[in-house]
Amino acid sequence: MLEHGGKLRVAASRYGIPRQQWLDLSTGINPNGWPVPTLPAAIWQRLPEDEDGLVAAAQDYYQALSLLPVAGSQAAIQLLPKLRPACRVGLIAPGYAEHAAAWERAGHSVQVLTPDDVDPQISALDVLLLINPNNPTGHCFERQQLLDWRQQLARRGGWLIIDEAFIDCTPQHSLTSKTTLPGLIVLRSLGKFFGLAGIRMGFVLAEPPLLRQLHEQLGPWAVSSPARWIASRALRDSSWQQQTRQRLPQQAQQLAHLLQYRGLNPAGSTAFFHWIVTPEAAEIHHRLARQGVLTRHFSSPASLRFGLPADQAGLQRLATALQPVSRKSCCA
Repeated sequence: MLEHGGKLRVAASRYGIPRQQWLDLSTGINPNGWPVPTLPAAIWQRLPEDEDGLVAAAQDYYQALSLLPVAGSQAAIQLLPKLRPACRVGLIAPGYAEHAAAWERAGHSVQVLTPDDVDPQISALDVLLLINPNNPTGHCFERQQLLDWRQQLARRGGWLIIDEAFIDCTPQHSLTSKTTLPGLIVLRSLGKFFGLAGIRMGFVLAEPPLLRQLHEQLGPWAVSSPARWIASRALRDSSWQQQTRQRLPQQAQQLAHLLQYRGLNPAGSTAFFHWIVTPEAAEIHHRLARQGVLTRHFSSPASLRFGLPADQAGLQRLATALQPVSRKSCCA
C-alpha cells in the first residue's frame, strides 16, 4: 500500500502524542467541511436507490448529464486501467501515486512526464492522465490545451483522464461540461472541497458506454445510502459553496504569508495546500511532528505539503511550531 496523508493514529503512536492533540495539515482537505446534519434513521435501514436525487444534484453541480457515482474517485482509479488492453500511459510526477500504481498493476507501460514533456510526446501515448490542479505541485493546465490533447488522443481511440479533486474553487477551469466528447474522462470527489473524505463519495464523468462498463464492474450498491444522502444535500447547498470558494483562498493566502515569513517559500500552491521543496524536508517534518503538527512528507523530490489550519488558533499554533525552523535551511 502506498503512503498517504492523514495517518494521524500512526503519527500519534510514533511520537507519543495523543491523537486529539494534533494539528493535522497532512491531507489537503478543507478543514471546515460541509456541516452534515443528523441523518434520518431510515437511511441506515435501506439499500441505496438510484432514484434518490443524487444523480440530478451532481448533474446540476458539475454541469454534465453523463456521470456515475462511485465510492470515492479511488474506486475509478483502480478500475479504469482494467477497461483497456495493455497500452502506453503518460502521467506527471510528482503526482497522486495511486494513478501510476493502478496502471502498472494492470500491465500497462507507464511513462513519467513533466508538464513540458506532454505536448511533444502526446503522439506516443494511448492514455494521458493528468491531475488538474496537480497534487502536490499545484500546476494547472490550460483548458484549451487539455481539449487539444483530448482531440489528438481520441482520433486513435485514446483517453484523456483528468483528476479534478482540487478544482472546486475554480470551476471555470473544469472540463466536466465537456465529458460528452469521445475519450474524455473526468474524476471528481467530495473529499477535498466539501471536506467529506470519510463518506467515500466521488463521480466519474464520461461517455455513457464507458460508464456502463464501469457500472458493471462495480456492481450494485457501490455507494452507501448515508453517503448518497449527504452528497445530494451538499451538492445542492450553493450558498455554502459560494462562501467556501471565497474563504479557502483567503485561508491559503494567510498560510502562504506565514510560511514565507518563516523562510518556507511555496514552490506550488492551490486553495487547499502549499508545497515546499527543500532538502531539509524530512528534518522539518519530524521537527514539527515532535510538536504535534503533522505535514505530508515527500521523498522525491524532498518536499512538504502544508494543508490549511481550520482557524486562527491552528494558524498560530503552526507559527509557534515553525519558530525553530531556520530560514537558512530551506529553499523554494
